[in-house]
Amino acid sequence: MPKRRYSPQEMLAILVGFDTTSRESNLKLIDWVEAYLADYGVACRRSYDDAGGKANLLATIGPSVEGGIVLSGHTDVVPVDGQSWTSDPFRMVARNGRLYGRGTADMKAFSAVALALVPDFLERPLARPIHLALSYDEEVGCIGVHRLVADLSANLPRPGLVMVGEPTEMRVVNAHKGVSGFVTRIHGKSAHSSQPHRGGNAIVAAARLIAFLHEMAEEKKTGPQSSAGFEPPHTTFGIGVIQGGSALNIVAEHCQFQWEFRRVPADDPAEILGRFERYAREVVLPDLRRHAPDAEIVTETLAAVPPLAPEDDGLAETLLKRLTDANQAHVVSYGTEGGVFQQAGLSTVVCGPGSIDQAHQPDEFIEAKQLELCAEVMLRLADWARRAEAA
Repeated sequence: MPKRRYSPQEMLAILVGFDTTSRESNLKLIDWVEAYLADYGVACRRSYDDAGGKANLLATIGPSVEGGIVLSGHTDVVPVDGQSWTSDPFRMVARNGRLYGRGTADMKAFSAVALALVPDFLERPLARPIHLALSYDEEVGCIGVHRLVADLSANLPRPGLVMVGEPTEMRVVNAHKGVSGFVTRIHGKSAHSSQPHRGGNAIVAAARLIAFLHEMAEEKKTGPQSSAGFEPPHTTFGIGVIQGGSALNIVAEHCQFQWEFRRVPADDPAEILGRFERYAREVVLPDLRRHAPDAEIVTETLAAVPPLAPEDDGLAETLLKRLTDANQAHVVSYGTEGGVFQQAGLSTVVCGPGSIDQAHQPDEFIEAKQLELCAEVMLRLADWARRAEAA
């Protein structure tokens, strides 16, 4: 009985149909993909999160030798809460050459193309393997990919290059900023607001810390600028969420805020965090403890996404530029899993279908022609893997 073949568009509709918002499990999608690959005789490996509710998937097509290609995509998507969609976000809809649905651009299209082309990959007598890598929890800090890379490094022949399929409109990206995210929690002391000297106001302490982050951000604007082409060309800071206090007439005992910096590769994340923590410890906390002896300021790391740096004569960039007929590589300011692969010593670029402008938006979409462009490049990659020639 012939095995079912799917077009990239049909495969994308299936993947979009799984609600893999980061707060949910991705196992139903992983189960479906693993069963699909099993029909073609493709063996898979899983690596799970601590709770066992999410999994990465690694699959290898071709010989068990070094020098293969990793096609990497994350399975999770951002929430649709509070967004106004004109159609069901988890049911792909085609309109006027566009494919609408959560994850169409960011980034299920890349994985859909790779999965749809599995029969084509198998028809080629590959000299180097093609590894399909699907991760969990990219959207909340590139969490799952660390276990995926560890599994790959321990159990599969070392690949030659990695293609991370985030939406770049199939342009080759060789550099992006790193992302470091934190939550800072302040514990002060409550008191009646008419007697602020009897308490320690956690909101005031948070405000001072946020002001210090703003000062560091201003320093970066006027300091040395990166020549790599980032926009903006320096490390940036952001405050995303703040929560604190209980009533207007009570000195706030608790406050917490989430913040981040997106750094150019030349900046040291430990130095940035160290400056913040010294200011908290040596300036803000002593003032807070004047009337709140048990006050504390604690900062917890939520995300640590390494930057992707250009590689001198890197195989991934050299080959992908050739296969996409590109004369130059590009840089982006958003983070990807690419830096994690690169830290493991693997030549890595970011190149995938769709536009980042549509990512995380209501009525997220990808142009259907982008799937065609992606398929063309992947088939050229497969032909290169079949010949095992140099880049």
